[in-house]
Parts: sequence; structure tokens; C-alpha cells
Amino acid sequence: MTTTKPKPSAAPARAARSDGDATRNAILDIAGQVFAERGFADATSKEICTRAGVNMASVNYHFGSRGGLYEAVLVEAHNHLLRLEEMHALAAAVDDPRAQLRAIISRIVEHVTGPRAHWGSRVVVRELLSPSEHAPALVQQAIAPKAMVLIGIVSRIVGLPPTHPAMQRSLFFTMAPCLAMLLAPAELRTSVLPGLGGEPAQLADDLLRYALAGMDALAAQYRA
Repeated sequence: MTTTKPKPSAAPARAARSDGDATRNAILDIAGQVFAERGFADATSKEICTRAGVNMASVNYHFGSRGGLYEAVLVEAHNHLLRLEEMHALAAAVDDPRAQLRAIISRIVEHVTGPRAHWGSRVVVRELLSPSEHAPALVQQAIAPKAMVLIGIVSRIVGLPPTHPAMQRSLFFTMAPCLAMLLAPAELRTSVLPGLGGEPAQLADDLLRYALAGMDALAAQYRA
């Protein structure tokens, strides 16, 4: 009589992957805090690993190098403002491009004007104010894919091809206020321009009205 050998369980492999993901995420989170506090130049792998409770080899194992870790932190920091998957979901929820843009801008404004306890905003601000050699990773891996989604929406609103220079300018003019609010010190929003520190939904609505008026003007100009 033949017996069937039981198949080896995949549980240990899954457990190992789970442990590895947990370690990677722990390093990423602590590294984000350290880079937010010190910047890339002054943050060390030793401090990150000590605070994360892992050995020094973990950075190279999970990220390849300190530079690779910083690039992962930059991408995660930008994703804290809005993830690509979330953008697709917001855009898929409605068919009207103006409503799609409203949903996306509203979410970004919520994150930009909300509590800044998360290290993501500080890391992005540091990198924007003083770009490092790793800035291209932020642009290519985080900013560019989201820009493609947005420029497709703007293109539908204006009625010009996404490759038209006016579309690229429209996207920049639309997103620049969000960037300005991210960079602005809290005192500007509370003392000088308190209207920027009000209700995020109202702020997003006003921003969108301003942007859409400009897009309508561009549409009339370039389609004439």
C-alpha cells in the first residue's frame, strides 16, 4: 500500500516574510523620523538601527544602502500626502473630471493643512528646500506617476492633449498652492493669512474654483 506524503507547510516561509516586512517597515518609520529631524547628510545608519532595535546589516539587507533607505523614505513620505492607489480610487468613483479633480485636491489639502505630526511632511519639505542626489527617485517613483493621473484629468477638463504645454502648465499652477501650503510656516497660516488655516473643505473648494477658472480661460484661448 502506498502512502501520500504530506506536503510541506508554507507557514514558516510566510512567517519569515511577515517578520521581514515588519522589520523593514520599522526601519522605514524610524528612518523617516531621523531624516525629518536631521536631514539626509547628518542622519546615520547607526542611529537609525539603534532606535529601530535592529543590527547594522539590516539597512543594507532591506534597502541596499543608506541612500536606498533614504529614497524609500522619500517615496513613503510623498505617499503620506496621497498614494497613487488612492488617487485611482478617487478618480474611479466619479466620471466627471471636475469632480475627480475636486476629490483629489480635497484629499491633498486635508493632509497638507492637517496636523504635521507625521514625519512625511517634514521629509518632503527638507528635500524640496535642499534637494539631494536622491531627489530624482522622489520625482520618478512618487511624483511622476501621480502627475500622469492628474494631467489626464486636467486634459479632459481643458479639452487639449495631455502632451500640450498648456496642460503641463495648468497642472503646475493647480498644484503649486498645495506645495506652498506645505512649505509655509504655521505662523503664516495662523497670524498673517488665517484664512489658510480654516476649514480644509472650504479651502479646497476655493482652490478648485480658482484653478478651474484658469483652465476655462486656457481652454478658450488655445481652442480659439
